[in-house]
Amino acid sequence: MNHNNSNLLTWVVTVGMVLIVIGVLMPVLGYSILVARWIFCAGAVVNILGRIFVKYTGDNIRIKRLFRLEFWSAVFFCASGFFQFYSPHTSDWLAFVLAGGAILVYTSIMIPRLARKTGEAE
Repeated sequence: MNHNNSNLLTWVVTVGMVLIVIGVLMPVLGYSILVARWIFCAGAVVNILGRIFVKYTGDNIRIKRLFRLEFWSAVFFCASGFFQFYSPHTSDWLAFVLAGGAILVYTSIMIPRLARKTGEAE
């Protein structure tokens, strides 16, 4: 994959994450819950599409596993979007958002740390 595709995929994942954050914060700030659900789900779909195409091309197996964990966080966000429509009066969806967020916090700390340790940091 060339550098331009990598930058584009990074932007796609970032836009997805911003839409997810907006979808979570809208009900808290008093906006329409129905609109927030659709924005959240759009962000989850954009995020998972970006994560599908982001590939780690190095040799470090631990970093490769962390990239796979990032994909699973996107799966959790999609499951959260499902539960927002399937059982809208419960907070089941929030558990999946928190699980996906916790995974992203962990991977965002560990990937740069391992890349720096192995000399793969750009």
